[in-house]
Amino acid sequence: MGNEERRIGVYVCWCGGNISDVVNVEKVVEAIKNEAGVVVARHFMFMCSEAGQKMIIDDIKKYKLNAVVVASCSPKLHELTFRNVVARAGLNPYMYYHANIREQSSWAHSNDPEEATRKAIRHVRMAIAYLRHAEPLEKIRVSATPSVLIIGGGISGLKAALDLSRMGINVYVVEKQPFIGGHLAKIGSIYPYGRKGWEVVSTLVKELRKRDNVVIYTNAEVESVKGFIGNFEVSIRVKPRYFKRMCKRLDEVTKVCPIRVPDEYSYGVKKRSAIILPPYPGAYPELPAIDMNSCTKCMKCLEVCKDSIDFSQEEQIIKLKVGSIITATGFKPYRPKEGEFGYKVYGEVITLPELLSILKQSDSKDRLVINGKEVKDLAFIYCVGSRQKPKGNNDKINTYCSRYCCNATMFTAIKLFERYRGIRQYHVYRDIRTYGKNELMYEKACKMGAVFVKYDENDPPKVYRNNNKLIVKVKDLLTEREELEIPVDLVVLVTGMEPNDNEKLNEILKLPTGRGGFYQEVHPKLRPVETTLAGFLIAGTAQGPKDSRESLLSASAAAAKAAGTVLKGFIELEPFVAFVDPEKCELSKTCIAECPYGAISVKNYEGFGKKAWVNPALCKGCGSCVAVCPVGAIQIRGLTNKQIEDMIKTSAKEV
Repeated sequence: MGNEERRIGVYVCWCGGNISDVVNVEKVVEAIKNEAGVVVARHFMFMCSEAGQKMIIDDIKKYKLNAVVVASCSPKLHELTFRNVVARAGLNPYMYYHANIREQSSWAHSNDPEEATRKAIRHVRMAIAYLRHAEPLEKIRVSATPSVLIIGGGISGLKAALDLSRMGINVYVVEKQPFIGGHLAKIGSIYPYGRKGWEVVSTLVKELRKRDNVVIYTNAEVESVKGFIGNFEVSIRVKPRYFKRMCKRLDEVTKVCPIRVPDEYSYGVKKRSAIILPPYPGAYPELPAIDMNSCTKCMKCLEVCKDSIDFSQEEQIIKLKVGSIITATGFKPYRPKEGEFGYKVYGEVITLPELLSILKQSDSKDRLVINGKEVKDLAFIYCVGSRQKPKGNNDKINTYCSRYCCNATMFTAIKLFERYRGIRQYHVYRDIRTYGKNELMYEKACKMGAVFVKYDENDPPKVYRNNNKLIVKVKDLLTEREELEIPVDLVVLVTGMEPNDNEKLNEILKLPTGRGGFYQEVHPKLRPVETTLAGFLIAGTAQGPKDSRESLLSASAAAAKAAGTVLKGFIELEPFVAFVDPEKCELSKTCIAECPYGAISVKNYEGFGKKAWVNPALCKGCGSCVAVCPVGAIQIRGLTNKQIEDMIKTSAKEV
């Protein structure tokens, strides 16, 4: 289709004043209406409205348009809307260009209407130049394997697995630890309902065990991932448990084991042997596991459970084919540095997870006893490991809010008041963020007697010992910076969430991460569980700090998206991918070395011999290969060099 045949319609949106209050839309239309190929140019209050869409459809039919430009807001909002509009009128949806003159002109230059208008004219001219050389494109269709891999066996991974299983999809869950359940299985009551964490996990496990389309691998890690959306090939390394059957003398076997290491299922409050027992009622698997990182192979366990333990077990490599991958690897609690608010210096300074573990194990109904000492006065210090400020060194800091901490602390405070009479609580906080209905917990804690002291972020509280008491020294902003010295028996540091240690997995998956180190979604509202890599989804606290309810909702969203990917049996991908002209290609292989996605390989073309070839399902259209090809043999569909050159020349024209 030559330039003389191109019939373009241009539509400039007022965006209800978001654009027209700064950009002179009439002037934009006047400036571009005589551009080569333009048949009709209009402006309208809301192009995305029903009336605006009808205007475009009517013009396409009336003027026999074969390409359309809409100059309006961000393409993230309405590019798909207008692609569908031109498709309904009978045009190829890729003969459309979306010019963003709201964010890039009106909002960027709100203090200079004349410059904003000139820039908008350039934007629209470039869009017209793009369409003068555009060609109709078709989506790329690839088959999809009807199964999903879930990395992480916490509540997010288990909920996603259950949702997918109910839809008839085969699910594989890979959990690094010997038992599934994640952090929720480690704590007692969870807010706001007071249900025990392990009960929630046990309920999910019970449901999953009824299903024959779910396979759970524990003590396992993802070794490699190859392929593309719909067709991933995954290798999983499964470590042996060394227990082949249940032993009836588990209490004895843990006692004869000489090893004692901090128990991760109690946040180090208790010690365990090298034999890890099922940590909660209904835990899966039911078999114990031997921790070979701490085991000395003294073989004393064989004296008690000889018929149950097999040290000859070896690692296994499992190969799977899946259509989509959900990463739900959870979080790790922030671990305060030694000396931070007295942590590890004073035995009476603990973290909130450690307190929850102590309360979970305590049988006392009327006295809170920690380290053999009754606690009558305690202070919570908030925002430990969250919203940190740089101190001039290169230490990693967490600038984000962990969100769940305030709610968890309020819930714990109420439980302490209800369980132990006469206990006094001081809440030393920077800000209280009990969002939503959780504000009611804050109100209840206040009414029950909790004392709240607000500190300045630039002058945090200090903790030191005076005789038999810890002193929390703080300047209270609520009493005009009056300096308070609060004597307490226990200091509880309210710690936030950090991204899990996933260095190896990150190397394999190459998922994008945000500034906090958590996995990054494409858009928090429009695409909240998708990543920039097709077929890879994220869920739960792997994505950022969340409470249990939010994690479950996130898991269901990821499961629904994964199901939409694999249930049809095929996937349609955007056509903006690289392609090779075998006639020009000299097989320098620079494109192969440059491609970050491994999408380019060598293929034998009939009549041309061995040349570079792009797998369209793997290509992300980043253009790295185009930049390094010495002979220009590789291009991006929908954004060729010819289009780019004409857009640049057009933008340089005087306005």
